[in-house]
Amino acid sequence: MIRGLYTSGWSMLANTKQMDVISNNLANVNTNAYKKDTVVYESFPEMLVKRINDSNSTDNPSGRVGGMHLGNDVGEVFTYYTRGQLTKTDRSLDVAIADSDSAFFTVAVPLDNGNFVQRYTRDGAFALNANGQLVTKEGYFVMGEGGIITLGSEDFSVLEDGTILENGQAINRLLISEFENTDTLRKIGENLIEVTGATQNQPFSGMVKQGYIEQSNVNAINEMVNMITVMRAYEANQKVLQAQDEAVGKAVNEVGRVR
Repeated sequence: MIRGLYTSGWSMLANTKQMDVISNNLANVNTNAYKKDTVVYESFPEMLVKRINDSNSTDNPSGRVGGMHLGNDVGEVFTYYTRGQLTKTDRSLDVAIADSDSAFFTVAVPLDNGNFVQRYTRDGAFALNANGQLVTKEGYFVMGEGGIITLGSEDFSVLEDGTILENGQAINRLLISEFENTDTLRKIGENLIEVTGATQNQPFSGMVKQGYIEQSNVNAINEMVNMITVMRAYEANQKVLQAQDEAVGKAVNEVGRVR
């Protein structure tokens, strides 16, 4: 019976983690190019139960009582990198990646030591800083194959391969990174992605569209349904936990009472 308390309690913790992921998805339903997350459950490893300070029994000198399962636990948070719908804005600084789910714009993020590190994003709502450099909304430099992209004005065009034209002349080309397996990528916040040791690059297979913005791939209705399902699972575990607690109370206070 005590084992049931642990199982129900651990399941409630797992439901809470899943609810956090769903809430974050809903909070970013209008975030440009946001990629939704989902919780993947795994079987919790079996735990060996032993008697404490009671291993002198001749019938069971090992003190082992048996195994105990705590049910399921959150194994990982999986990210869906499927591209969102493209919305036309006709703004020259808005750029989107089409026909590829695994390609990203490359940005330079400053470190505390003054150096920069490459990170990746699908959010192409860019801007120009005071120096005419192309930056993200957070102020990170958008990288081109020739380094930081510097423009004279917002009057420029971007070809499908990412080449940037100003006054009819090619001045740079967007540095677009495409990866073989998006499962190796990790979110780091601010709509940015980082690579891991297992990440492999591949040639860019999509196309760049100027004047478009990629929307979030979160389906608000599906997330609301998932939220209701998790809430019901949490409530069910809560009722089971209360029932087992009441049964334990009766066993302690009534069944074991000496008359």
